[in-house]
Amino acid sequence: MTEDRPAAPPAPIPVTLLTGFLGAGKTTLLNRLLSDPGLKDTAVLINEFGEIGLDHLLVQHFDDATVLLSSGCLCCTVRGDLVEALEALLRRMDNGAIPPFRRIVIETTGLADPAPILHVLMMHPYLLLRLRLDGVVTVVDAVNGDATLDAHPESVRQVAISDRLVLTKTDLIDTPERVAGLARLRARLAALAPAAPVLDAAAGEATPPALLNAGLYDPASKIPDVARWLADERVAAAESAGGHDPNRHDDRIRAFTLATDAPVGAVALDLFLELVRGTHGSKLLRLKGIVKLAEDPDRPLVLHGVQHVMHPPSQLPAWPDEDRRTRLVMIVRDVEPAVIRRLFDAFMGLPAVDRPDPLVVHDNPLAPATLRR
Repeated sequence: MTEDRPAAPPAPIPVTLLTGFLGAGKTTLLNRLLSDPGLKDTAVLINEFGEIGLDHLLVQHFDDATVLLSSGCLCCTVRGDLVEALEALLRRMDNGAIPPFRRIVIETTGLADPAPILHVLMMHPYLLLRLRLDGVVTVVDAVNGDATLDAHPESVRQVAISDRLVLTKTDLIDTPERVAGLARLRARLAALAPAAPVLDAAAGEATPPALLNAGLYDPASKIPDVARWLADERVAAAESAGGHDPNRHDDRIRAFTLATDAPVGAVALDLFLELVRGTHGSKLLRLKGIVKLAEDPDRPLVLHGVQHVMHPPSQLPAWPDEDRRTRLVMIVRDVEPAVIRRLFDAFMGLPAVDRPDPLVVHDNPLAPATLRR
């Protein structure tokens, strides 16, 4: 008699977060993506039904919150809690009420801070089993983007936490003044999100292969393209370039890399992350990295966090390339990189360097002795 074995759990469904300020062109980009045959099995969650012009695609209504698109995509208005919307979406698929889907795109409103959605994807126990964050795609208006960044802090955060940046309306750059303005905008985006490639939608660069599979690991190999995901060389180049404009409010946001060749002890890593989250959690816009554990140096640990929230770490079966350093890319607001670098050096037992005092930790029991006075 053959012994019945429980079915293996399904592979987590990748989720792409699509954001960008009002009028940036999210609707146009989303419609273009959904028309690609490779995305015909994609579900789309949007939190304002009237914001996206998909009425011409609707062929069947399931209820007042869910519609099936002719492309095979699913479009839901998010009314109430995002968790309930995602659970309902998965439940309807499991029950056969809607066709199976292989990817979810969540589109935010133009004024949204993406961090709460990332919190949901990284913290909810059930959604952690069924979904995985693939990446954040931010759409930026090439004509008005610089002024938008000046006027709206939400747009700065949308750019800073992105994995991919999509420039729209570059075909409207038709005067010397606009050409110069676009150059300034590109420099500003590179300073805000140095690890994020900038893709020109009008030039046809914003394709599904360029935008998707940008997250924790490649779904086929289960090993991340670390160079593409962390892009620590671009972050380091942006740091060394400096030149932040003190009159621009986004000078408050900085991206930097922590790296070491030495293996990192699990306890030291946990204490370092706990102290950073406890002290600077609200200012830690994004963290992602790969760690060479002292206890298991041949199987690196992949980390991803937003503010106080850390995604459950995953351990890879092997290093994806020859670079076996620990590398953490951090994006922070209102924190000098030297503050966190000195903490990192102390916890990792690295030689002290001449940097400003990091923070007042004299009585913090988590702080190593080298930081207590």
